[in-house]
Amino acid sequence: MKKIKKLPPYEEYKELVSDILLTENGNCPVMPVVTMLQGKWKLQVIYELIIQSPMRFGELRKALSGITNTMLTNVLRDLEADGLVDRIQYNEIPPHVEYSLTDKGRDLLPVFYAITDWGLKYIP
Repeated sequence: MKKIKKLPPYEEYKELVSDILLTENGNCPVMPVVTMLQGKWKLQVIYELIIQSPMRFGELRKALSGITNTMLTNVLRDLEADGLVDRIQYNEIPPHVEYSLTDKGRDLLPVFYAITDWGLKYIP
């Protein structure tokens, strides 16, 4: 796994970003991201598409134990609407659809690397 550049200590980081943590309207720019990715399945779908992309609907359903067809459809639609997932429909017989991460979705890779580093450090 590629090593991610270490962040400065918390106090130093807090000082560096204190001027940009709030927008002109006083809103935290992190909240729209958290809202976009919230839910039980969104991060898991993105993770599966990081590991293997493109994937067909059935492959994703098998990889995500416990998800219903309806829930997977809704999650994929949300991620597509947010510009994180690309849906390509092939008009063949039989027809099939493939899902992959967009450039915007792939830009989340450093976030997943950081979460992985944190998990390896703190979760047994």
